[in-house]
Amino acid sequence: MGWLVAAVVLIVLLAVWVTWTANRIDRLFERVEAARASLDAQLVRRSAAAQALAGEDGEAVGQPLAAQLRRAAHDALTADDAGREAAENDLGRTLIQLEGASLDRRLLAELHEAATRVGLARRFYNDAVRDLRDLRGQRMPRLLRLGARRPVPGYFEIDDRQLSP
Repeated sequence: MGWLVAAVVLIVLLAVWVTWTANRIDRLFERVEAARASLDAQLVRRSAAAQALAGEDGEAVGQPLAAQLRRAAHDALTADDAGREAAENDLGRTLIQLEGASLDRRLLAELHEAATRVGLARRFYNDAVRDLRDLRGQRMPRLLRLGARRPVPGYFEIDDRQLSP
């Protein structure tokens, strides 16, 4: 009779652990989705600030660089998920080329703030992805296929260097 009670207690504890872990994985997926939405919003904000800095006439940064900046910002705004990192890296490299140019301080401050927020949002997103991958990579969740119905998200890696304010 004692082994039956021990077996029931063990099964209940295992069920509680599995439920808790499955809920934790679901919460981590929600955290990753929220962090991705925040990252996307900050990337859009940075692209809009870059377009504003390029201006319509391009006088502030010079015509060729302004056209390149507008094109890079547009490509970053319209990129699909597969090409998003490359487009954002192109925009970042174009922004670095503005170093030393005499630019509108207000627009430059707005761009610097947007770039700082992109760096923070990217860090939060990558931290959430790392936590989710770590939990899903443990032996028991992998064996029980907890969270297997959703694809594992990838890290978002871009060059975080930015134009000095």
